Amino acid sequence: MPGASLSRAALSQLMPMHVGLDAAGLINSVGPTLAKLIEGPVPFKVPFLKVFEVRRPAGITSMEALRVRAGARLHLNLRGKGDAFRGLAVPSSGGGILLNLSFGIRLIDAVRQHALTDADFAATDMAVEMLYLVEVKQAVMTELRRLNLSLLGAKTTAEEQALTDTLTGLRNRRALEVALPALIGQGLAFGLMHIDLDYFKQVNDTLGHAAGDVVLREVAKALVEETRASDMVARVGGDEFVVLLPGLSDAARLKQIARRMIDRLTQPIDFEGVPCRISASIGLTISTLYDQPDGERMLSDADAALYASKRAGRAQARFHQPAREGTLSA
Repeated sequence: MPGASLSRAALSQLMPMHVGLDAAGLINSVGPTLAKLIEGPVPFKVPFLKVFEVRRPAGITSMEALRVRAGARLHLNLRGKGDAFRGLAVPSSGGGILLNLSFGIRLIDAVRQHALTDADFAATDMAVEMLYLVEVKQAVMTELRRLNLSLLGAKTTAEEQALTDTLTGLRNRRALEVALPALIGQGLAFGLMHIDLDYFKQVNDTLGHAAGDVVLREVAKALVEETRASDMVARVGGDEFVVLLPGLSDAARLKQIARRMIDRLTQPIDFEGVPCRISASIGLTISTLYDQPDGERMLSDADAALYASKRAGRAQARFHQPAREGTLSA
């Protein structure tokens, strides 16, 4: 047995991953942790170089070459297995060699693969403690990532809520104030509609605000259904709505959409068996009517066209154009 001054049990306790070789290079001692990794009969009296391959330094293919490299760092692996080790070889009594092995940077994988515990390492080995710290760090990082995702989700939800009208689920005025300059900045032609409900006050006065809320939700649904997914419908006041229609600058097409909306909104809306009758007046404008589109001016022009619609008898649409060209009814 190598290290004659130590018993086999003491050697295994101090170096649970050792390999002892006799003068002929045959294995005569294997630490208990290393024996667990071999997963089979312990290869006593088997040539060391038939069980292990020394990958670095290159050229160690004999016992004599191993002796020459005593004291040098070795890189080894079990033949036919994936386990790789670092090792150090020192001469032992009787011309033998004692090697002590470790996992190196593969410690975490090896512990998981072979279900190793603190008992599989020397009492002075900090490997398991370091492994514990790594796993704690990973757990902390995982939890931090989860919290960050949760916070990001909460932030996104809060931002979405800040831009949403709680009653109808449409975009709100704040969302419009963000979207309109952004659309102008893209340089894309677009249409803008300002819609105000006719006779809505009478619904609230006669049937109450609950009926008014039902009407507003039904109006929101109708406006969304009469526009494209790429359009933006916003509720900007009690019974006022604005619609942005990116890429749509054809006056005839806009008039057609406005007329369809008006026809849809003149249909009675049921509230607890009572028909609520409203209509809609609409003012329209197009970004191409302006040398340099300006959001506030476009909203103001659409608002002026809207009131022209109301003066014309309601359930009408008026299309704003520069003053010299007058207005066109839809």
